[in-house]
Formats: sequence, C-alpha cells, structure tokens
Amino acid sequence: MKIAYLYVRVSTDEQADKGYSQRGQEEMLRKYCEINRISVSKVIYEDHSAKTFERPAWAGLLSDLKKAKGRVDLVLFTKWDRFSRNAGDAYHMIGVLRKLGAEPQAIEQPLDLSVPENKMMLAFYMAAPEVENDRRALNTIAGMRRAQKEGRYMGVAPIGYINRISESGRKYIAIDQPQARLLKQAFEEVATGIYTVEEVYKRAARKGLKCGKTTFWRALENPVYFGKIELKSYRDEKARLIDGQHEAMITEKLFYDIQDAIDGKRKRQRPNIRELSNAAFELRGFLKCPKCGKVLTASESKGRSARYAYYHCRASCGVRHPAPVVNEVFVRELQKFKPRKATVSLFTELVVNEFSDQIRSQQKEKKRVLEEIQKQNERLTKARELLLSSVLDAKDYKIIKSEAEDQLLKLEARLIEATNQRQHTLDLDSKVERAISILSNLDEIYQKADINRKREIIGSIYPEKLVFSENNCRTGRINKVAALIYNINSTLPHKKTGTSDENSSKFRLVPRAGVEPARVLPHWCLRPTRLPIPPPGLAFGIAKVEGRSVFYKHFA
Repeated sequence: MKIAYLYVRVSTDEQADKGYSQRGQEEMLRKYCEINRISVSKVIYEDHSAKTFERPAWAGLLSDLKKAKGRVDLVLFTKWDRFSRNAGDAYHMIGVLRKLGAEPQAIEQPLDLSVPENKMMLAFYMAAPEVENDRRALNTIAGMRRAQKEGRYMGVAPIGYINRISESGRKYIAIDQPQARLLKQAFEEVATGIYTVEEVYKRAARKGLKCGKTTFWRALENPVYFGKIELKSYRDEKARLIDGQHEAMITEKLFYDIQDAIDGKRKRQRPNIRELSNAAFELRGFLKCPKCGKVLTASESKGRSARYAYYHCRASCGVRHPAPVVNEVFVRELQKFKPRKATVSLFTELVVNEFSDQIRSQQKEKKRVLEEIQKQNERLTKARELLLSSVLDAKDYKIIKSEAEDQLLKLEARLIEATNQRQHTLDLDSKVERAISILSNLDEIYQKADINRKREIIGSIYPEKLVFSENNCRTGRINKVAALIYNINSTLPHKKTGTSDENSSKFRLVPRAGVEPARVLPHWCLRPTRLPIPPPGLAFGIAKVEGRSVFYKHFA
C-alpha cells in the first residue's frame, strides 16, 4: 500500500467561498485515498500564498520528507494551483520531491509526468493560476494608485497618525496624540540644525515617543507629515506629490528645513548642552581650568562619612573646586541678568520694535522669493527654447528641468509660509510679559529645573567656557540679550523714589546750535546688540529719530 502526505492550502476568504476551504479539500483527498487504497501518513495545512515556496508548512513538509526519505510515495493536493502559482518554481520543486522519493499529484487534474506530452498540460495548469495571480496584482496596483491620486493614504498609518474608519466605511488616517505632539517637537528641533538626529531621537524617546530609530529617520523624509501623498513613478507616469485628504502635522517649509538640516545645508553653532545624569555636576563641561585652560571634569570623592563632589582638572595643575560652592556662586551670577522693574518698559519697547523689524523682513523675504520664482520660470522657458532650437539636447534639458522644479517646490513652500505669517501684534504683549516674568525669576526657575533643563539654560547664556576663581565666575563672551540686560542693570542708578528720567532724557536730545541746520547727532544712537559696558553715570532710553525708534545713551 502506498503512503501519502496530504497538502491542504488556502490563502484567502475568497478561495474558501469558491470551495477551496481546508475542510473541503481534506475531505476530497481522504475520499480519494480511501478509494485508491492509499494510506494517509500526515495532513499538512497551509495558509500562505502560492507565489513562492517560502511557506512555513511547506518547509516542515520538506523536512519530514528528508527524514522519511524513500518511505513516502505521494504528496497529494486537489489542484495544481494549490501546489504552486509559478511554473518555474513548480518544475524545480517537482525535481526536489522526486529526489526524496515522493511524486506530486493533483487528484482533480491527474497527470502522469513520465509521459513527455503531459508536461504541456502541466504547463497549462500552472500558467492559468500564474496569469490570474498577475492580473490580480495589476488590479491591486491600479486600485492603490487610484486611491493615492485621490489623496488617500494606503497601508498602516505612520508614527504620529492612526488608522480610522468613518461611519460611512471610508478608511483614513487621523492625528494620534500625544505621539503627534512629541514627533512635531522632534521635527522642530531637527530643523534648527543645532542638534543631531541621534540626539533628537533619544530625547523624544525619553519623553515617550514610541518608534524605532529607523522609523524616526523615515518619518523625517516622509511628505505625509505636511499633508502630501507620494505617488511613485510607474511606467510612463512620473513621481509626484498629491494633496492628501488627511490633516497635516507640520508646514511644508518646516519639512524642507528638515531636509536641509539632514543634508548639512543648515548648520548652526551647537551649544554645550550634553545631557548628564548626576544632578550635582550641572556645570560639568562649562568650566575651564584657570591655569591650563583645559575643560574641567567632575567626580565624587569618598570621605569617612559621605561622598563629596568636585570639579577638577585632568592635568597636573591641581585645580579643584567643591561642586556645591561653584553651583551656589553660579546661581548668584544668574541674578545679574534679572531685569529690574525700572527697565521693563524699555525691554518691552525694544521687543515690539524688533517684532516690527521682523515683519518688514518677512515682507522683503516674500518679495525675494517671488523674484527667485520668476528667475526659475525664466530659466525653464529659456531651456525650453534652446531645446526647440536644437542647441540643448534632451538629456541636459531634463537635468535643468529637474533642478528648476526642485527649487520651485522649495520656493513655493517658503512663499506659502511667508504669506501665512501674521502681520499684526495680537497677543504680543502677553508673550512679552511672560518672557519678562521668566527673566525676572531666572535664578528660581534654574534652581527648580532638572539637570538637563539647567544645562540648556547655561548653554543659552554662555556660548563660551566659564572660569571659576576666587569665588567668582567669569567668561569671555555671553549671549547678546543677556549682555544687554547686564549692561543696563550695572549702569542704571538705584532710585528709591521711583521718579522718571523722561524729561531729562528728552532735554539731552536737543541738538547743538551751529552754522549748519540743527539735527540729532547720529553717533549717539547704538544698536542694542552692540552695546558696550559703559562707565558709571550713563543712562539709557528710547527716542524717535527721523521717524524711527532708536536706543540711545546719555550722561545722567
């Protein structure tokens, strides 16, 4: 009596509806074996596609055949499309089975493969399901591209989005909070060009972003996040971006800023804000040795009853400072940058003036972008004319066209961003008040912050290393805004009466009399970012000169 393995395969519900269910196939195979007096040794159930033979159950079947080589005569299935849907793979697998002593056979399409003419029938049986499979694949691709052209995202939603189904049954992707908020913050940090992608990813992961590093990299280059669907090239169709039906997470300008940062086109000075875990060493990496100039490190020494933290130099110069003392001195140093109440109105007016300048800059930027767009369009027109006149070949024209289209895409994103900028100062006053409040309590905020936040504050104020000596901290250069606050605080007289210098300030702006027409002396006006530390006795103010607000100094 012959011994057989029964192979039962079904991959879709549609096949089950056509009578290809596992139960139906098994009943037919067992009945065939009973009629032909064939002993059933094993039944193998498969639920994978027959495009290839990379199927778990089939791999197990081959393993069992190798162990029972020569003891199994047949591998039975209902039809040849249950065996394979690829003619080339099927011929190869038939040879493998024969070497193991087993003959494959379809009970509904029986063939004696020892007869050469039957190979033609086998080719027909194998070609029909392969053609059906290819047709199904083409229909699937066409349907997916049609949906993408309509702006629908196909597949599993990317990180920051979630798959949803509307009441009408339409599938779509929606923003998934709080993952979307964390991802947007990460995008904004990458776009600055200050932090590496690795640093941004680690910080976002600590905050709760749930994705791998590879997924994060793909998200940075995915146009889905600014509301577009990428339609890839197919046959004669070129790749392009389609307006998506989903809600955008970031602006188009931010997306292209991220690409520039990744490509290295956007590099900015990196503040020294390496993250640490030991809260006692908040100034580690910011201090340098007063003797040799090397950066101080930090460590703890074990005493008789406790451990003591120190900042110290690695060199043999022997510089060593107790960490609690240095940290306390630094907190007192921060108090120098707290604006006094008498200067709040001055700072507010400076910020408003700066905001107005930014509005004017945005308008100029919009004008420049429009001019660049016009230049690129003229470049395309000229290249097209050269192509028609046979001066330029088609290959060079395609290169020029591709470069111009890329530039136009970025310029259009910048134009949209400039157009959407708010041209008014609504809510500006409240933001200025909040900023003044933060600056006024800078030392308290610093003391309550965690180690990483503290180091961000230090790095934002001190772009250069600090030197600690004789219970004082000093540095060669500080942030321009912090320098302005320090200069005003150190030169503003300490008034107890709270009187105003408004009249005296206006009086000292009266120009000198002379032969030439009277005018305000322009050398009295200074920009805030270039303000030096003045000698005692100077005062500061805002005045209108030729219709423009300027920052001035005068002797009190």
